[in-house]
Amino acid sequence: MEEQAKELRAIFGNDGDNKEHKTRIIAITSGKGGVGKTNLSVNMAIAYAQLGKKVILIDGDLGMANVNVLLSIVPQYNLMQVLNGQKKMNEIILDTEFGIKFIAGANGFSKIANLSKDELDNFATEFASLSNADIIIIDTGAGIANNVLQFVAAADEVYVVTTPEPTAITDAYGIIKIITTELADRDINLKLLVNRVHSAEEGKRISDRIINIVGQFLNYKVEYIGFVYEDSVVQASVIRQKPFMIVNPTSKPAVCLKHIVGRIEKTEVASDAGVSNFLKKFLGGKKNK
Repeated sequence: MEEQAKELRAIFGNDGDNKEHKTRIIAITSGKGGVGKTNLSVNMAIAYAQLGKKVILIDGDLGMANVNVLLSIVPQYNLMQVLNGQKKMNEIILDTEFGIKFIAGANGFSKIANLSKDELDNFATEFASLSNADIIIIDTGAGIANNVLQFVAAADEVYVVTTPEPTAITDAYGIIKIITTELADRDINLKLLVNRVHSAEEGKRISDRIINIVGQFLNYKVEYIGFVYEDSVVQASVIRQKPFMIVNPTSKPAVCLKHIVGRIEKTEVASDAGVSNFLKKFLGGKKNK
């Protein structure tokens, strides 16, 4: 992987990032399934698009990909076809009726670790075509699989989703512990998002609890990015296979996400943000033990 990272630097050039459009790349992850991570990824992407941003949503859950279900899309192609040289990126990226573009993930995407020089060159060129986006949101798998940590290590910002359920809180701490341990040699910009709360006070209480424990036992700073209310509109939108930002843009969850996106937009994009830097970090992989 380190050798491929060197090759990638050669492909882009040492000053490539200085010339590249500063795409903000966000990875959304969680310690366990069932906390609403994918739903938040989809609807956050739409909230960004409603601000006039060019948004690409990537399904990075390589084992249980389901972003397409929430978007009511049946993708014909995915990232594996690009890796295999069978398709160009512009042939697999899909426009949606919701103002965002979508890229389907694939089992076996970890093959990127074993690419030849020619395959790497081709894939890097194809992935670099995404650099005109303002925002790329990656819905990672839940848990601590290697590909999840790769996405987390490479993203500009990482949002850990949890809920008030005790198991979700424990698992959120668990994945933060894994991230801060396995990726200790990287500066990971971690933020906490509490989903399915019944009040703002509950969201703050849950976030304070996790942040304090992380600070005390892991000596790591995690920021609280916000909360999203529990609401029946979410389940109704899943059944309709239409995002709640579209079904009811004035609902409590929709308003919460708009506020969160507004908060994110007030923070400066990292100086090294961009697609080429994401690829360099992605190919660096997990920290060796």
